Amino acid sequence: MISGQISNSYLLRRRKILPYLLVSPYLIFVIVFVLFPVFFCFFLTFHKWNIISPMHFIGAGNYIRLFHDRLFWKAIGNTLKFLSLHIPLQLTVSLFLAQLLSLQIKGVSFFRATFFLPVIVSGVVITIIWQQLFGYDTGMFNRILTSIGLSKKGWLVNPDIAIYSIAIMATWKNIGLYVILFLVGLQTVPAQYYEAAKLEGASAWQRFYHITLPMINPTIFMVVILSTIGGFSLFIEPYIMTAGGPLNQTLSAVLYIYKQAFQYYNMGYSATLGFFYAFLIMTVVVLQKKFIEKEE
Repeated sequence: MISGQISNSYLLRRRKILPYLLVSPYLIFVIVFVLFPVFFCFFLTFHKWNIISPMHFIGAGNYIRLFHDRLFWKAIGNTLKFLSLHIPLQLTVSLFLAQLLSLQIKGVSFFRATFFLPVIVSGVVITIIWQQLFGYDTGMFNRILTSIGLSKKGWLVNPDIAIYSIAIMATWKNIGLYVILFLVGLQTVPAQYYEAAKLEGASAWQRFYHITLPMINPTIFMVVILSTIGGFSLFIEPYIMTAGGPLNQTLSAVLYIYKQAFQYYNMGYSATLGFFYAFLIMTVVVLQKKFIEKEE
């Protein structure tokens, strides 16, 4: 009798502990690789540290420095310039291509896979290839311009157009993902809506504007959010193609944070920039969400 009660009590405790044992690997991973780095970075924002020397507590010094750092605000301005072309281009081109690829034509599966291929290729490889295409003397784009009698363009050396050249390249690389998302969204639109609109004499543009766009609004919202977050994370392209030049016109905010940490070894200040930048991204995304929901 007593042994049976002990056995039942043991089994009960084991059943209560088992769920925690099953999720413990994930919890350990989150604590070690997510929570600890976040709290440690926040701790760094109040210190001056170059990895080698001991930490020095400076209070809000890093935050005060942030608001007086003209180069950081210039980097944010460059990122916003990038987004001003990247998001509209990403949205319109991917939706246009998705509309074409939604047609029942021969070989459509091949074209869908082709457009998605750049997404799975290493960003470093694609960036190096486009760097060669943008070359001033030997680049393919300038060769095409000179062959039709136009002058060469300093795609990556002209301060006025360098950031937009990078935006075109980044759009080409990521567009395959958004084409797939729009294809999924277009497939959710009931065909009878288009049939009824045709019977009413609606044109192709009217069907697109009054049926397609409202029905795929959640997909549009997702694409805008993903494009915004991806654009704010701009790093590989300017790091490899221009190193932030010319005249810091392609210096993105993430690249500037990276330089502060691993080039100048200002770990505390870099952590402060990172926290502020994350808050900025969150604010922009929330505003976008409210605006899109209002339009919907």
